[in-house]
Amino acid sequence: MNSEFTIAVHCLVFLSMRSECMANSEDLSQSVGTHPARVRKVLSVLRKHGYLTTKEGAHGGYLLSRPSEEIKLGELYRLVAGGSLGPSWCSGESGSPCKVSSNMQGVMGAIYDGGEEALSAYFDRISILDVQQRIERGESPLSMKACSESKQEQEKS
Repeated sequence: MNSEFTIAVHCLVFLSMRSECMANSEDLSQSVGTHPARVRKVLSVLRKHGYLTTKEGAHGGYLLSRPSEEIKLGELYRLVAGGSLGPSWCSGESGSPCKVSSNMQGVMGAIYDGGEEALSAYFDRISILDVQQRIERGESPLSMKACSESKQEQEKS
């Protein structure tokens, strides 16, 4: 998974939580924790695809152009990170006399495609508003899951 997806989600949630106020790339990059130029690159893609509007000038910045409940993470994933689940290199070599080697790239490619579809479908069920609400409630699903798994293991002992 590439970092552009996380940057896109972060920026859109940040803007959703400040819906009445514009934010500039410096505000957003400070929140994301990365260089403003990197954030502007992602924001440019989001603006081009209708997720953001911009106002130039001294008091300019970015605003959401769609309601946060309508923006699904699946759309963003496909836009900025689609295809990143699969590795940039796969073992094997087509045309090899070895059956495993000659078929590995195609088989693994199909497996990664299936993973992309499943991940994309999962992300389609989550909106920017959902992420915002999880943040506002202080949820951390991974730590909650780890905590409940730890409790279950303790109960088994």
